[in-house]
Amino acid sequence: MEVLKVSSKSVPNSVAGAIAGVVRDYGCVEVQAVGAGATNQALKSVAVARGYLAPMGIDLVCIPAFTSIEIDGVERTAMKLIVEIR
Repeated sequence: MEVLKVSSKSVPNSVAGAIAGVVRDYGCVEVQAVGAGATNQALKSVAVARGYLAPMGIDLVCIPAFTSIEIDGVERTAMKLIVEIR
């Protein structure tokens, strides 16, 4: 599964385009975010991507979960959003 990493400085419209493209190609994508700001941008991106794909008859669902990732040798908790076609 393709993994997209989102930061608090990510532009939601750009991430939404990436989400839409991966979902069109593979049917699902994992979006990872660490921290409140990054999670906010990731969720906004999923909402925008739903709007991009709805005219094509594609309805997206988002399944949130926690995961552990390593950043600079330190283990951190990340929000993992599985985005797939309903």
